[in-house]
Amino acid sequence: MRTSPLISRAAASCMAFVCVAGICQPQEYTRSQRREVQAMLQDVASDVKRHYYDPQLHGIDWDARVREAKTQIDSSDSLNLAIAHIAAALISLDDSHTFFVPPPRPYINDYGFQMQMVGDRCYVTRVRPGSDAEAKGVKPGDEIVTVNDFAPNRKDFWKMEYVFWTLRPQPGLSLNLVTLAGNESRVDVMAKFRQLPAVNGIFDFELQMNDQEGSLLLRYAERGDDLLIVRISGFLLLPPDLDTLVGKMRKHSAVILDLRGNPGGSVETLQAVLGGMFDKKVKIADRVSRGKTKAVEIKPEHHGYTGKLVVLIDSGSASASEIFARVVQLEKRGLVVGDRSAGMVMEAEYYGHEIGTNPFILYGVSVTSADLIMADGHSLEHRGVVPDVVVLPAATDLANGRDPALAKAAELLNVEISPEEAGKLFPYEWPKD
Repeated sequence: MRTSPLISRAAASCMAFVCVAGICQPQEYTRSQRREVQAMLQDVASDVKRHYYDPQLHGIDWDARVREAKTQIDSSDSLNLAIAHIAAALISLDDSHTFFVPPPRPYINDYGFQMQMVGDRCYVTRVRPGSDAEAKGVKPGDEIVTVNDFAPNRKDFWKMEYVFWTLRPQPGLSLNLVTLAGNESRVDVMAKFRQLPAVNGIFDFELQMNDQEGSLLLRYAERGDDLLIVRISGFLLLPPDLDTLVGKMRKHSAVILDLRGNPGGSVETLQAVLGGMFDKKVKIADRVSRGKTKAVEIKPEHHGYTGKLVVLIDSGSASASEIFARVVQLEKRGLVVGDRSAGMVMEAEYYGHEIGTNPFILYGVSVTSADLIMADGHSLEHRGVVPDVVVLPAATDLANGRDPALAKAAELLNVEISPEEAGKLFPYEWPKD
């Protein structure tokens, strides 16, 4: 099954990280399961060979790599390790949007805290009330030195997320922390498993996961007619939402678009939102796919927004949100403020499969269908967007709920908002049990 093109953040894993992460524990692995995993590998390998945007696959001998994975699956002593070999084969392409989507689990693994790269350091950003993490003293602003003995870094942060949240959720995580006071500690936090309803496909599963995040795709805050702050959590907006967005913006002389933590979304939504920011035709990028290059453009909105604009990004801003910010920079439409973005920018399509009958097992693969070359001749993949004004929250800001980046964005638009006030504009809601 194919979907419409997506440019959203994606991740995969390599065997070195998978094993370091401690997910190679032996467990019962039947002959029937081995056949099923081999079938998954063949489906995924075929999709990549047929649809990957570079028919040369970056010079990789794909058939040999698949044969290697097949041998590894046959010699695996657990189902988890066998599936991990499929993920590892895909990571050899070093492509943020080509990755294995394993069979969805009927639960969410909640570790009770959230973490993020800030600059080149990893911090706890939120701790769930009543969680084991809270009970054991984990606090926002704690620096994470290691997770299960893996040291987080910008290049590999997505591997950690993919392994612990998607490929192989853990019963708990072992954290090495440095507190605000400078004390080092090792804390083992236990996860809570929350059951999900049955799903009928990958998109049902993704919708459930998005619902669990407890946040809307669009949220607004106003400062009279002088400033509108819009938090866009994903580029998957419906036409009525887009009309409302641009309509609200037109009523204000300045707008801050907060794309922090925005993982991307659809090409259509990106084009529509960008089109509302310009009064001229603008080329977003050159779409480089198999054997052809095509310009991706936006047509201006007849009643679009023409006022002042600042875009907020951080290390969690990926793909479509990165493209949006870079176009604003290149066209000198506004300023970009915050932290360097994720550097995960390609265009991909999802190919879904199922195996078995009652019950059937769903799985699939995201395959990059095109690279996107910006107007300056560069791809954002592995590069990201460097803000015009870099503002990184300090550990004390995270601990006290302050948002210096949003405060600075407002200051650049001649509106005064304190970091304390900025941190309260869009309160986070933890998913309900």
